[in-house]
Order: sequence, then C-alpha cells, then structure tokens
Amino acid sequence: MTANWATFTEAEPDLARTAEERFGAFTHHVLATLRKDGSPRTTGLEVRFLNGELWLGMMPDSLKALDLRRDPRFALQANPGDGQSMGGGDVRVSGRAIEVEDPAQKAAYGEEVEPPEPFHLFRAELTEVVRTYVEDDKYLVLQVWKPGEPVRTIKRS
Repeated sequence: MTANWATFTEAEPDLARTAEERFGAFTHHVLATLRKDGSPRTTGLEVRFLNGELWLGMMPDSLKALDLRRDPRFALQANPGDGQSMGGGDVRVSGRAIEVEDPAQKAAYGEEVEPPEPFHLFRAELTEVVRTYVEDDKYLVLQVWKPGEPVRTIKRS
C-alpha cells in the first residue's frame, strides 16, 4: 500500500509538518536507490513539496534516475544539519518513485521550480515515514507512519 504526500498530510498533519520542516531546513538530502546488481547507491538530491506531492527532480540520465527507472524503490533521508543537535529529529521517507511522463505536469513543475533543463521528474508514493528524536535527554523516540495505519510511537531508553 502506498500514499502520496497529501494523503500522509491529511492522516498525520503534525508529523507531516515536522517532516517538511526538516527537509526545508537544508537544500541537499540523501537518496538511496538500488543498482542493477541490487546493491545500494546513495546520492545527494533536492526535493520539493508541491500540490500535495513529494517531488524528486534529477539530471538527465543520472545514475539515480536510471536506478529508479529500473526499480522504483527508494529511501530518502533529510539532511541532519550541522553538529549533533538534529533540531526536529531525523526524518526518513521510503517508497516508490514514479516517473512523470506527462509533458503538461512536467512543465507545471518546471515553471514552479525552474530546474535546469532537461530533467527527470519523479513523484513519490510513500510506504513509510519515520521520525527519530531524543526526548528529555533520556529516550530515543521513533514515530513510524505507514499508509492506512496511525502513527506508531516507540520509546527506547
């Protein structure tokens, strides 16, 4: 089961807002894809939240784009920032990246974001969103959301 960003935001607005703030705090984040041989590849990436979607834009024929065309599964980690504070916690999103082929949809994204042309554009279908943070300098807290389920909170000391 997957969901777009709007579905996640409607289901869990507080966690969605925190996730967007974490991704918005820095420009570059880390995307994990799968190579032809199944081994992981990590690369830098900029993301956008527009019109209820999480968008992944890439340079033409970049290895990450070719990976996603072959196998759409991905994991995306928000940049944790400087030092060790990770204000707002660590946020990870997993799912499937669906390439946008519709010229009108791609043009609308291009007008909004103005990426270098040409570019690949993928829309994220979420399978999981996880936030990890420290509470009261005592607990490691994980908030885990999956489509169709409420947020599950796990505290470890």
